[in-house]
Parts: sequence; structure tokens; C-alpha cells
Amino acid sequence: MTRKVAVTGLGIVSPLGCSVDTVWNRLMSGESGIGPITYFDTTLFDAKIGGQVKEFDVDAFIPKKEQRRMDPFCHYGIAAAKMAVSDAGLEMGKEDPWRVGVMVSSGIGGLQVVEVQCNNFLQRGPSRFSPFMIPQMITNILSGRIAIEHGMKGPNFCVVSACASATHSIGESLRIIQSGDADVMLTGGAEAPVCVLSVGGFCAMRALSTRNDDPTRASRPFDRDRDGFVCAEGAGVLVLEEMEHARARGAKIYCELAGYGRTCDAYHITAPDEGAEAAAKGISLAVADAGMNPDQVEYINAHGTSTPLNDKGETLAIKKALGETAARKTMVGSTKSMTGHLLGAAGAVEAIFCSMALKKGQIPATINLENPDPACDLDYVPNTAREVPIKTALSNSLGFGGHNATVAFKAV
Repeated sequence: MTRKVAVTGLGIVSPLGCSVDTVWNRLMSGESGIGPITYFDTTLFDAKIGGQVKEFDVDAFIPKKEQRRMDPFCHYGIAAAKMAVSDAGLEMGKEDPWRVGVMVSSGIGGLQVVEVQCNNFLQRGPSRFSPFMIPQMITNILSGRIAIEHGMKGPNFCVVSACASATHSIGESLRIIQSGDADVMLTGGAEAPVCVLSVGGFCAMRALSTRNDDPTRASRPFDRDRDGFVCAEGAGVLVLEEMEHARARGAKIYCELAGYGRTCDAYHITAPDEGAEAAAKGISLAVADAGMNPDQVEYINAHGTSTPLNDKGETLAIKKALGETAARKTMVGSTKSMTGHLLGAAGAVEAIFCSMALKKGQIPATINLENPDPACDLDYVPNTAREVPIKTALSNSLGFGGHNATVAFKAV
């Protein structure tokens, strides 16, 4: 029999706040976390807005000496992991450390450290490279640091698949527990891309919204007037446990993580396949893996980036995976309309939102959906959240390179 997996702890750092309850309340109120970028001078940049983390007290989570030896993506990820462990009531002194693992990923890693170190070299020469540069920038270092912090000696690595990184990490952690290689996994993603290199690179691709004079309305998934995504930062971490392990210690259970599907478009380095076959297949695999029928899917937290190609392609993928009739009955929302796009961390915060939707019986809205694109014709929960008890939910992530990942959740 396949081992069932429970979600028992959640932790979040985001543009909407830095606690799950705070973020959820703001999400349900339809608040936007997008505003002008203040981290650097955006005068010469086409996009001048982003989803910056606010209300974050790094001192509450990491000693000052250690802070200086980390990129901000590690600050966010370590904090979210500590929140999730606390929320789960997980006491490592009572656990077998070899049975507890970590897979908290990043799509980019320590890009801000790369910026600083490159500038140091150009201005002052090679003697000014920091001995901490390499362990600050590599993407796997966050999983390593979380394990060191908590004494978790089980499976530990990260998945790097651009904007699908966190969702792949959650799915692979599910497989690790199902296979019996661990009883508990901390999983999710962290990203700190609101910086010169990232914003500049995405501007060069013309991928970002330039609605600079109206930042809270810039991220508008599925809307006819969308003009790109909004770069955002933060982290999300979930505690996953084998179901009986969770019940034996009396853990709070948000929901069951029940299914996982992953595919590749094998089509283009950045553009999604217009036929959406691979994305649809990934959704279908997750639904089948969870033991669901397509017409049982009640809510999908869509990748929903607010880019012209993604929103149209994902809509088609959902229709192909669920069938037209079932797709039109399914609530499909994009919380990126409020958080912006957290890149490699996006799937983690969105998996948290799925867990909360199942626990609370509440569905977040897609805000800023004022003029629906005719090619985007599903129920996107426009502008107003809903009080709707649900039993099933999916979370989609689609990354550059054609990486598709979907995870499926069930109420318990």
C-alpha cells in the first residue's frame, strides 16, 4: 500500500506579509503586495515595480554574524522553515534525524551575492572576493543550512527547474516519503530576485509588466490587457509527513498531498508549447496519481503569470486535462495577481494557499481581472474571494525550459 502524506506545517515570507495567517487574510481581502522597487535605482529600467518582502525581521531568525554570510534567499528560506517547523510542532529531539529530510529549492540562488562580488572585483580586484561567495550563491546551500539548523540528516538536495523548482521539490519530497526513504520532509522554495541582474534580464526579455504608474493593478492574469509578470521575492516551506507518523504524534493536519505529475514541453527555451499538450499531461498525471477523476477537481491555483502566452496556454492545458465540461466547473485562480511572481519559490507559496483553501473552505480571487481575454474563458474567481468548502485542489507551475509540474491535494 502506498504511504499517504500529510501537510502538517506551513511557513511563509512574502510581499503580502510574513506569517501564514496574515498573508491569508490579506489574500482573502484581495490586497496587492506590489509596489515601486526601492532596493536600487530603477530610473533606466523599463519595469520599476516589484513584490518586495515587507514586515520581515531577519534578526528574529538568524544571528547578525550569520546574516552577513548569506544571500537574502537564504534569509527568507530559513525563516519560512523555522515557521513551518514551529507550526507543525515538530520536535527533532523526538525524531530519528535520519528519517527527516530537506528539499527547499531556488530557481536562481544567490544572485544578489553575485552582483556584489562582481562589483567588488571590478572596482577593487580579485583580492576582494569573499571566501563565503561560493557557499552564499549556490542553490543547494539553503537546504543544507536548514538541515544544519535543525539537525535533519535524511535526504537533502534541491531541484532547479526555474519557476517550477518549488513544485518539483514538493512532488519529489512526496515520492521520498511514499517510497519509505523518510518520514518527514521540509520542502518548498525561496527566491530573492528583486535585484539589478534579475530585473534587468527580464526587462531585456520584455517579460515584465511596465504598468509602473499603477503597481497594484499591474499583475492581471487572464486579463486582456496584461503586459507581463511582476518580479517578486520570498519563500514558502511546508512540512510533509507520512500520515500515520503525523497522527501518532497528534500533529495538526492541513490536508493530504496526494498526487504529482511532471512533464516537459520539449519545445522552446522560454515560450510554452501553444498546443499545451505537455502541461495538460502533467495535470492529468497528478490527478490520476491522486486517485481523482478529472471532474472531481474543484480548485486549481494556476501558474497564471499575467503573460500573454502563459495564461492562454495554461487555460488550454486545463481544458485538455479535465475536459471542457469539468474545466468550466472548476475554480481556477491566480494568486500571483496579489503576490507577483516569486519565480522558484512561487510553487511553494501557492501550495500553501491550496492547503489553506482546503482547511478554511475559502478560495482566493484573481484580482485585476477586468476585461477577460476571450481565449481565457474559465472561472478565474474574478476580483472577489469565495467561501466554498472544497475537497480537492491542484497547484500548477510552469518553468522556462518547458518544465511542467502539478501537485494535487485532498481534504482530510
